[in-house]
Amino acid sequence: MAPRSVLPIRVKIVEVGPRDGLQNEKETVPADIKIELVDRLTKAGFPNIEAGSFVSPKWVPQMATSSEVFARIDRKPGVIYSALTPNMKGFEAALAAKADEVVIFGSASEAFSQRNINCSIAESIERFRDVATAAKDHGLRLRASVSCAFGCPYQGEVPVESVADVTQRLRELACDEIDIADTIGVATPGQVHRVMERVITEFPIGQISGHFHDTYGQALANIYACLEVGISIFHSSVAGLGGCPYAKGATGNVATEDVLYLMQGLGIETGIDLDKVVEAGQFISRFLGRKAASRAGNAIAAKWQG
Repeated sequence: MAPRSVLPIRVKIVEVGPRDGLQNEKETVPADIKIELVDRLTKAGFPNIEAGSFVSPKWVPQMATSSEVFARIDRKPGVIYSALTPNMKGFEAALAAKADEVVIFGSASEAFSQRNINCSIAESIERFRDVATAAKDHGLRLRASVSCAFGCPYQGEVPVESVADVTQRLRELACDEIDIADTIGVATPGQVHRVMERVITEFPIGQISGHFHDTYGQALANIYACLEVGISIFHSSVAGLGGCPYAKGATGNVATEDVLYLMQGLGIETGIDLDKVVEAGQFISRFLGRKAASRAGNAIAAKWQG
């Protein structure tokens, strides 16, 4: 274990529940519920909230109300409200909705790219060039996500150099942040060390984030491995919302409450009120009619009732 002194003293948590977390829900979540969820997360103190996605409602019907959500949320000055924008049509909708940050994505797995969008990794990233240019022209933050950075449902293991190559290509689009994402939740801490140590040679360490799913129960350990490398930005989803359509049994993004409990125990500052996040997690879980997938969140909520 690395000495405590090497860990960051403060981390930024990007809350992705309202977008990444809810997008795979089969039952429609009304705009009013999404708005209340975002507002609760804003009050909890998150510096960055992924509030929606401007994609074709044919492909992601759950995100069809994103314009309404952006129009009606109670924005707090200084908070970044992000939107996924896969093309120029999505970018224009995000611009009209006054998103603060647009998010693009590319896979580190050639097999995943070919299987899902019928083009190579290089071609997929080239498709985002217009979005990247437009974001900069309009003064918006640009974030990119490298999906399947630790494993692919089609090719299995993904070479570290493939992750580095995609990171380099995204750097050339002038991204402000790049997420290294364990899309199917198969990463382990040693692998995370290797990938992150390579990636930070291609992009500034302070602008790299870890995005982990908890399919195999390794997400918190993987986050700790990132901390040891010096990574200080992480994505998480309130109540552990989410899932991956490409991985059977995927349990979704790592739960925000669990990440905050970990950081609290390590004495790492987040600026986020854990109790308010627990309340938000219990709120959305009640609406969805199931128990939250956050162990810390459920334990804290049980103490309140007890």
